[in-house]
Amino acid sequence: MTAATPTTPTVSVVIPVKDDAEQLRGCLRALSLQTRLPDEIVVVDNASTDDSAAVARAAGARVVRCDVPGIPPTAATGYDAATGDLILRLDADSRPGHHWVEAMSGALAARPDVAAYTGGARFVDGPRALRAPLAVLYLSAYLAVAVPALGHLPLFGSNLAMRASAWRAVRDRVHRDDPEVHDDFDLAFHLGERHRIRYLRDARMGVSMRPFRAGSGFGRRVRRGFRSVLVHWPADFPPVRWQKILYHRLLDRPGAVRPEVRTL
Repeated sequence: MTAATPTTPTVSVVIPVKDDAEQLRGCLRALSLQTRLPDEIVVVDNASTDDSAAVARAAGARVVRCDVPGIPPTAATGYDAATGDLILRLDADSRPGHHWVEAMSGALAARPDVAAYTGGARFVDGPRALRAPLAVLYLSAYLAVAVPALGHLPLFGSNLAMRASAWRAVRDRVHRDDPEVHDDFDLAFHLGERHRIRYLRDARMGVSMRPFRAGSGFGRRVRRGFRSVLVHWPADFPPVRWQKILYHRLLDRPGAVRPEVRTL
């Protein structure tokens, strides 16, 4: 197992958690077995009433408290607290493959033109026969809504990596205080307008089938998805957004001539 050297970017892993101690224990165990160990793990405790914070500290993670309800403020607090050059994000019920940190950090190091990578997922619990088809259905539905709305790939909160510099560029624009948006979808809106998001096939991640369980609030998740789109309208209404993205891509090409801005 290796950590960062003076010539490689440092890596922070951020995990938002609320009352999920047992799942967090398994996630931290998986992170301890990585072929490239993160330089720090930041567990953001969203006012848990169980021993999530104690589990995190026992595993050597740094615990940051966030008392504002919801995943958006919790995730943003973790990104703000991270000290690494690269920020990797997963959830307490995520189970990263042994090469996850190495794959994500290596991909960002190799592609300085890419600001963020996102990966897929497979279900690791629930009925075995349903795991693969439900994972395909879950992620396909997300892509079907997100790609037309964004004009590019979305980010998947259980499996993403971004440059800390990219986060700092958008941290004051994300809807961090709105608990009714999907934080990863919202982040993609702001990050993807000026920065490149790519998919990394080698970023293997296992996740829980909890979204499909009775009483899991699946309908609420769907409503939050639509809200995550609508809060960006009319400024990011799809045809308008697509034109903005194309404009920025053209300007960011090597040798592109930027229009002169005249002041009176």
